[in-house]
Amino acid sequence: MTRREARARERVANPGQPTLFSGATVHGWRGIRELRHPVEMPLLWTGLALCVLAYLSWLALVVWLVTVPEPSGTARELRGLFVGESATSQAQVLLALPGLPLLVWVARALMYAQLRSRGVQMSPTQFPEGYRMVVEAAAAFGLRRVPDAYVVLGNGQVNAFASGHGFRRFVCVYSDLFEVGGSARDPEALRFVISHEVGHLAAGHVSFWRVLIQQLTGYVPVLGLALSRAMEYTADNHGYALAPQGTAGVMGLLGAGKYLGAHVNLHAMADRAAREKGFWVHAVAWSSTHPLLTWRAHALRDRSKPGRVMIRPKNVWFDAAGPVGYARSQGWPTPQQVLDHLDQVRPRVLGAEEQFGRYPGVEYAVVRDAVRLAEPTPTPRFVGQVGGMSGDLPDGSALPDRP
Repeated sequence: MTRREARARERVANPGQPTLFSGATVHGWRGIRELRHPVEMPLLWTGLALCVLAYLSWLALVVWLVTVPEPSGTARELRGLFVGESATSQAQVLLALPGLPLLVWVARALMYAQLRSRGVQMSPTQFPEGYRMVVEAAAAFGLRRVPDAYVVLGNGQVNAFASGHGFRRFVCVYSDLFEVGGSARDPEALRFVISHEVGHLAAGHVSFWRVLIQQLTGYVPVLGLALSRAMEYTADNHGYALAPQGTAGVMGLLGAGKYLGAHVNLHAMADRAAREKGFWVHAVAWSSTHPLLTWRAHALRDRSKPGRVMIRPKNVWFDAAGPVGYARSQGWPTPQQVLDHLDQVRPRVLGAEEQFGRYPGVEYAVVRDAVRLAEPTPTPRFVGQVGGMSGDLPDGSALPDRP
């Protein structure tokens, strides 16, 4: 055993107390570098530099307002934006900049208090299966302490989030999402979600200073949202590291909900990331806090490259099942053409598309009127080249040639 490996084992066995600079995990404030999206830290440092510049600008503004009480000309008009009857609310927000840390601290404290007083806390005796997933993710990512975990009423919303207050960390799963972990559905999809949220904690995304930077960079066009999307890819990498089999189930869940998600084909969704192009698709991507679902599916299916933050991916695996939105309407089929095609095509698996978009040759079993894999099959690591992409089937055989 090398000295480095010995130190790593010692950190896991004795993680120590969380401190301001130690980070949430034994890996330090940088987290697990292999799971970090490559553009996240450059965007973060850019955001930090802008935050420092913003506070220096505030300081210079306050000094100027105090030392030059009666300016003239243009300077007088500028002063009027901040003080006096003509002051604007946007300008006065800048004067309140030093109060932002206090607002963030109070908001996090209230959120934690709401979960502690209203949420159903996971424990060894309350939702133990879900709680075990939380603990296993915490152990795998080297968290210094097991985070709290709560289930709250979803009211139809499929969502989950991670946050913290002080040195405490917690994850929250909405009930409508948590239900997907039932044995009749896809427990690995729930494991992916929980690992994704614990990944946010392990990557330091919910630390106080990170949240403060994100709040300020959120006002910077392009930068703040790009940082948010990169962080989501980082969390997806954590989810995939522990639950690769849950990938397709999660994409289906987020795309079609807890009841129809099992009918979503991962490959069809991932290929659309490359096929659906144009300015307006990118405009939607650039204005989103999370990567587009098709882009996320593409990144989770092909692990050879990190997820795209700004520009769509270019490679596809299979032929398109239907027309794409940017194509001219003359190229779209007529209703009769589609009806004729539907009459010729028969579903391959239990009256539906391949469940979860799994790979050809994988057997399925019916359990409580739901379709799932007969036996757990690890998601393949892509090592060979097939049809312009790399891939192997779970049994070691190569993917079929593209039709």
